[in-house]
Amino acid sequence: MEFMYFLVFIFIVFIILIFLFQAHQQKIIREQIFELANNTLELTPEEFFEIRNKSFGGRGNALYSNNYNFAGVYILHNKSKELYYIGQGKQVLNRVNSHLTGKGNGDVYADYKYGDYWTIKMIALKNTSFNTLNELERYAIETYDSYNKGYNKTRGNTK
Repeated sequence: MEFMYFLVFIFIVFIILIFLFQAHQQKIIREQIFELANNTLELTPEEFFEIRNKSFGGRGNALYSNNYNFAGVYILHNKSKELYYIGQGKQVLNRVNSHLTGKGNGDVYADYKYGDYWTIKMIALKNTSFNTLNELERYAIETYDSYNKGYNKTRGNTK
């Protein structure tokens, strides 16, 4: 009988250790996401459009966004309502542009169109330790809790 109590005790300790390890891993990932976001430019939509529409040498030359689009995750922050939308794209500049021009998340566009104050942060996948856009996006959504308290309608892609 004492041996059974010992086994139950060991099992409970094992479960607690697993829980503590997972909580520690989640904390490390959250810190990584915040560090990545804090080490990138924070742009207003107006600044974003100005950069996106810049050309190399004037009219008829390639736009900045055509040459410097990148794969990554973007963080749209509605500062008026303290809500976030996290998304990903192989061409992040194009994806952010779609949200601000009515071709992305309709709720984001409505709040932007009606005057809420927004900021934009973009994180290039290649500058991270994450393996895929899906992984980076999932953890960013979790970190900013944008599924429960934001505009995201899913917890991220699972592929």
